[in-house]
Amino acid sequence: MEDFLTIAYSVFYVWFTVMVVFIMLPAMFGISLGINEIYMKILVKTLEWATLRIERGSKKQPTLASSPSNGIIQRDGSSSMEKEISELMNSNSKPPASGDFQLSHVFYFNKKGIESIVEDEVTQRFTSEELVSWNLLTRTNNNFQYISLRLTIIWAVGVVIRYCVLFPLRVTLATIGLSVLVMGTSLVGLLPNSSVKNWLSELVHLMCYRICARGLSATIQYYNKENRPRKGGICVANHTSPIDIVILANDGCYAMVGQVHGGLLGIIQRSIVRACPHVWFERSEMKDRHLVTKRLRDHVADKNKLPILIFPEGTCINNTSVMMFKKGSFEIGGTIYPVAIKYDPQFGDAFWNSAKYNMVSYLVRMMTSWAIVCNVWYLPPMTRQEGEDAVQFANRVKSAIARQGGLVDLSWDGGLKRAKVKETYKELQQKMYSNMIVGDDSN
Repeated sequence: MEDFLTIAYSVFYVWFTVMVVFIMLPAMFGISLGINEIYMKILVKTLEWATLRIERGSKKQPTLASSPSNGIIQRDGSSSMEKEISELMNSNSKPPASGDFQLSHVFYFNKKGIESIVEDEVTQRFTSEELVSWNLLTRTNNNFQYISLRLTIIWAVGVVIRYCVLFPLRVTLATIGLSVLVMGTSLVGLLPNSSVKNWLSELVHLMCYRICARGLSATIQYYNKENRPRKGGICVANHTSPIDIVILANDGCYAMVGQVHGGLLGIIQRSIVRACPHVWFERSEMKDRHLVTKRLRDHVADKNKLPILIFPEGTCINNTSVMMFKKGSFEIGGTIYPVAIKYDPQFGDAFWNSAKYNMVSYLVRMMTSWAIVCNVWYLPPMTRQEGEDAVQFANRVKSAIARQGGLVDLSWDGGLKRAKVKETYKELQQKMYSNMIVGDDSN
């Protein structure tokens, strides 16, 4: 028994030492020893081979053709209600008098209704992004069948590596990163307010987030670093996953905004707020819009405080689109620093479908994926123009983020993930149709 414990201790000691020396310490100081790069090259070559093998096997096994995207309904984005209904009216043998209701109008609404039942523009944004080819990790909507023995063996070896090697390693790194964050910020919080305290706080935050990023085998490429958010500003980004914070905080420190929580998350919140002026709200305060706006405005007014990080969508979207930005973030004033985040789904699905997975299940999926690969673009700072209201400003920033990240720009509210369509949307469509039939009341 003693021999077994000695061997187990020796194995653990060697494994822990290698992890600390070759992974954790380089991550703390932002240094790469090239291990992650080698791993990614091997992974890319393996997935390329698997894709070619799948394509070759698919030719031998005739199946129904599948689309690389979720799109079933082909829509013309430039088409409008007036245009489509007028086309229906013009197709009649006897064109109707202008402004009259025609029974053919019903076909337009039937068509739109059936399209929404089969596949609407909103709910498909809350399901995982479809893959062009199987990545030996996630079974997509494409029904991949048995191809070859070699491919099956590679998949089985991958399962062993992901669950028996990568998963324990990543859990250990994440535990160390969070533990150091709590202890480090608590100690820094004991110091009096000064430039030294601010410097130490930023150092602790950067080191801990970098350790957590290595715990996800994160490969992040940052572009246009000259546009990085500055103190006294507001950083807004599209939202795909809770790890968006880890991705952005690897390259700079931010003041977080959110609701006060209990449990482990509450412990982390209370510790980091001692070292850095994050903005946490009680549940009752979050409902007071004026109080939230005032506290955020006071934070932005202090040019010595870190930029606020806000995700204006308010919920996670599946890495294909950007949905409506809440206007509150754009009523505060100050400079907005837009950031576009785009993940590569080939190596792992970063999207958090909170309706399907709880946080623990989601983190397990993240830590058993091949890697987290993403691109981050810092866009030029933007300010509210004269005569522009908060909604118009929010839409302008959203469009810039969507354009840069290659994402679909949607005007729908992400709150539809859990709520029904507001009556105002229905009334708007009814009013548009009424104006088309009887004319605009304002005329």
